[in-house]
Amino acid sequence: MKHAVHFGAGNIGRGFIGEILFENGFHIDFVDVNDDIIQALNKQGKYEIEIAQEGQPHIEVANVTGINSKKHPEQVVEAIQKADIVTTAIGPNILPFIAELLAKGIEARQAVGNTQPLDVLACENMIGGSQFLYQEVKKYLSPEGMAFAEKYIGFPNAAVDRIVPAQSHEDPLFVVVEPFNEWVVETSRIKNLDLRLDKVHYEENLEPFIERKLFSVNSGHATSAYIGAHYGAKTILEALQNPQIKDQIEAVLAEIRSLLIDKWNFDEKELEHYHKIIIQRFENPFIVDDVSRVARTPIRKLGYDERFIRPIRELKDRGLSYDNLLKTVGYVFDYRDVNDEESVKLGQMLAAQPVREVVVQVTGLNDQDLIDEIVALG
Repeated sequence: MKHAVHFGAGNIGRGFIGEILFENGFHIDFVDVNDDIIQALNKQGKYEIEIAQEGQPHIEVANVTGINSKKHPEQVVEAIQKADIVTTAIGPNILPFIAELLAKGIEARQAVGNTQPLDVLACENMIGGSQFLYQEVKKYLSPEGMAFAEKYIGFPNAAVDRIVPAQSHEDPLFVVVEPFNEWVVETSRIKNLDLRLDKVHYEENLEPFIERKLFSVNSGHATSAYIGAHYGAKTILEALQNPQIKDQIEAVLAEIRSLLIDKWNFDEKELEHYHKIIIQRFENPFIVDDVSRVARTPIRKLGYDERFIRPIRELKDRGLSYDNLLKTVGYVFDYRDVNDEESVKLGQMLAAQPVREVVVQVTGLNDQDLIDEIVALG
């Protein structure tokens, strides 16, 4: 049986990546620091996924085990040594923390003479996630390990899309996911050319698809959360039931469309259909997705290359309208959640510093006119 190592045994890891890997005939070692999840994986050896649609069908994922990377890092290294594929779903901010283990696993492969090509796919909500991870891994590789990695270890970027809401169940492994899923992998950096996953789409140039997803789903989802919070909505579905909020989301997606068409020459009709599907996904009555989950980490989401500032920058450069995206940025700066560390920090920054300084610090912008526009929102 083929062997996969997956970092991140959370809802997305189990409810999306795990499902695809299992259906492709892999045994999966889930790597995490949540000992309750790890123990449950090792005790049950399987778990169930519920699809959030009419009838709520269940899918069983078996052939799974868990490794606590904090307690047993040597087991992670051993698993990577013999793995056929490595994947992650841990969040962009956590990627650097697994780099040393990955480096040790790569050098363990070298030590035993395992020259089977291995691909490491960071399945995160970010542009260039796998290559970012590779840069972190390089910091821990010896010169010999680096030469081995360059020859045998691929870090192809990936784009993933599936809404998996925050949830809690008596069975810690049970997870509810939306019906829709999309996983796209770039072929240009793949090392194991013989391994192709069913239900995964392969593209030579991944960037258009990553940006389509990031700017459409992530920007649209976050827009619904921040505007929803402004109007008092507690869930994404509740937010979409407010016509004023839905109109704003559709206006944001229209601006995103103009950018994607101008930059990547996407077909306008196909993109309109894609965006209609996105709205329908947000309106799924079988999913209760809390505004607080989608809106968390506002500082990261206001980053220079993130879901709001990047499309705004590129629309401005092209002389295209970004008024609705800009309005949403105002809602992000105003968002407060006492349970979210970044939200609290953003509030403290705005209270202690001039607004302009905070805007520059958080967004990384140096376009003075654009900075002025954001400051004026307050």
